[in-house]
Amino acid sequence: MTVLQFLEHVWRPAIEILILAVGIYYALMFVRGTRGWPVVLGFLVLLVALTVVTTVLKLRVLLVLLSKFIQVFAVAVLVIFQPELRRMLAKLGTVSLFVSAREQRENIEVIVETAERLSEARIGALMAIEQSIQLDDAIESGVTVDCEATPEMLETIFFPNNAIHDGGVIIRGDRLAKAACIFPLTQRPDLSKSLGTRHRAAIGLSEETDAVVVVISEETGSISYVYRGQLTRGVSLQELRAFLTFILVRREKAGRFVDWMRARQAMFRSRPANGSSPPAETPSRAAPPAAVKSEAK
Repeated sequence: MTVLQFLEHVWRPAIEILILAVGIYYALMFVRGTRGWPVVLGFLVLLVALTVVTTVLKLRVLLVLLSKFIQVFAVAVLVIFQPELRRMLAKLGTVSLFVSAREQRENIEVIVETAERLSEARIGALMAIEQSIQLDDAIESGVTVDCEATPEMLETIFFPNNAIHDGGVIIRGDRLAKAACIFPLTQRPDLSKSLGTRHRAAIGLSEETDAVVVVISEETGSISYVYRGQLTRGVSLQELRAFLTFILVRREKAGRFVDWMRARQAMFRSRPANGSSPPAETPSRAAPPAAVKSEAK
C-alpha cells in the first residue's frame, strides 16, 4: 500500500468522525441550553446502563427492543424539543453567532451605568443577563420589549409608578428582550427571613439557569449580584464590573481573572476588621460591608 492509498483510507474516516463529533457536541450543547436537559441526561444514563447490562448478560430480547426504541427516540427528540428547535432556527438569521470581547464589554458598561443611576436614586431593579440557557421558559410572564438596552431605557422601565416597573427584565446581548417578568422564587430554607422577594427571585432564577442577575435594593440602594444560586450583596461598581467581565467576556481569560482577583482583594480590604463571618446566603462569596442591612425588597 502506497502512502497516497494509506492517506486516502485514513482521511475519509477521520473526516466522518470529526463531523459526527462536532454534530454530537453541538447537539448536546443545544439540549443543555434548555430546561429539559436533566430529563435527557437521565434518560441517556438509563439507556446506557440498560444497554451495558443486556449486552453483558446477553439478554437478546431486550437488546432487540432497545435497538428498536433508539430508532424511535430520534423522532421523539424532534417532537419534544420542537419549540427550542424553531427558536434556534429563527435566531440563526437574526442574531450574530460571534460576539467580540469589545461588544461584550460595552454591554457590561450599560449594566454598570444603569446600576449606578438606580443605586443613587434608590430605585429597585432586577436585571437578568441571559447566557446559554434561554430564560423564556423559566419565567411566568413578561412584556416583550425588544429594543436596544440602554441606561436610559432601563431607568425608565424601573421608574416608580411605571406600568411595567414591577418584576425583572431580561437582557439578551445588547437587546432588552422582556420586562415585567416574574422570576421563580427560591425555596432554600437556609436564607435569612429578612431577605426580600426581589433577592429571592434573583436566586431562584439563577438556580434554574446560568443567568447573571443584578439586583438594586429599593430601600438602601445597595447593589448585589447572583450567579449559580450564590448571592453577593453590597458590592461596588468596580466589583460588579469585574465580576461581569469575568463571567461574560469570552476572551482575555488571564486578564479578567486578574481583575476578578483584584476586585476580591479590594472587597476584603474594605471589610471591617471585626472577624465577622459571612452571612448564610453568601457561603462562597466575600461578605458585604457591615453597613449594608437586609432589604425588605
